[in-house]
Amino acid sequence: MFSGIVATTVLYRGQGDDGIHRFALGAWRPTIGLGSSIACDGVCLTVVTVDEETFGVEIIEETLSRSTFKGMVPGSRVNVEQSITAETLLDGGIVQGHVDCVGSVVHEPPNLQVAFDPRFDALVVEKGGIVVNGVSLTVTEVQMGGASVALIPETLRRTNLGELHEGSRVNIEFDIIGKYLVRQRSLEQREAWSQ
Repeated sequence: MFSGIVATTVLYRGQGDDGIHRFALGAWRPTIGLGSSIACDGVCLTVVTVDEETFGVEIIEETLSRSTFKGMVPGSRVNVEQSITAETLLDGGIVQGHVDCVGSVVHEPPNLQVAFDPRFDALVVEKGGIVVNGVSLTVTEVQMGGASVALIPETLRRTNLGELHEGSRVNIEFDIIGKYLVRQRSLEQREAWSQ
């Protein structure tokens, strides 16, 4: 589990002949080891290699099909966050790192607007949370098949969201509590119809 408060950005090095996707640590010195969970652009991944300069993860086809990693090019800046612990402050939100869909940028930051499949509309509320590329954000406006957020300079500085432009693809995760509420309502309606 994550909070959506990005630690820093790292550079994507690409996929090696061994199938491992590697990232350059740069100046970042996380406390990760083999088996650690790490969020890369909002995708929960498991560390399978780590040394002084890089860490590596395996990305399966399911993850590639649901995220922006399919087509990501070496040199791309990626938001990273270590998983939270019992001692970690939950500053942002409850983020699982389970990307629901890939959306696209309709309006560039700082007033970022993203579009996504309208089937997710019930999961977005004004002043509620949405996670874009692993960053926990507050929704400022809801549209049909989209949402807007206002980004402060610190978020633009610490993350890759400031590099987004119209048409950029982004990983989106919706609020887990909202997902359970929508699911519960759906089950209750199904039960009512069956009676």
